[in-house]
Amino acid sequence: MIIKKITTIIIVCGMFVLMQSCESGGGIETFSEEIKESYNGGMESHYMGDNCMNCHNSGGTGEGLFNVAGTVYDTSKVVAYPNTTVRLYTEPNGQGTLKYIFPVDGRGNFYSTKTIDFGSGLYATVQGGQTTQYMPVSVTIGQCSSCHGVTEDKIWAK
Repeated sequence: MIIKKITTIIIVCGMFVLMQSCESGGGIETFSEEIKESYNGGMESHYMGDNCMNCHNSGGTGEGLFNVAGTVYDTSKVVAYPNTTVRLYTEPNGQGTLKYIFPVDGRGNFYSTKTIDFGSGLYATVQGGQTTQYMPVSVTIGQCSSCHGVTEDKIWAK
């Protein structure tokens, strides 16, 4: 009887230790990853204007695997425009179904590790304080800074 109680205590303690290790990241890999997203006023982002996914990819050094990311600028296209909003719709000019909303952080960047279903293409809008800019063509990837600021005009709002 005593051996049975001791065995039960050891099993319960072992389970407790394992549960604590999983919660605190104690070396045991879990199968769910924390969602990382920009938010208005947030200041965690960096490297405005760079292609975020150069680091935030499956083999990269960045924290989190970004599925959409970029930087919004003011009308000068030099100064980052914080606390704006990027949206993805199923049709051009903000029409159709609104699929995703990405708040732009306090440094002018937006990003998300959520899975994004681009399907055959989504249309981006950027809403500033006074206007909404519409991207005239659909996108099927979320690496906004791989084109914008390279072969296309920077993303901007006013």
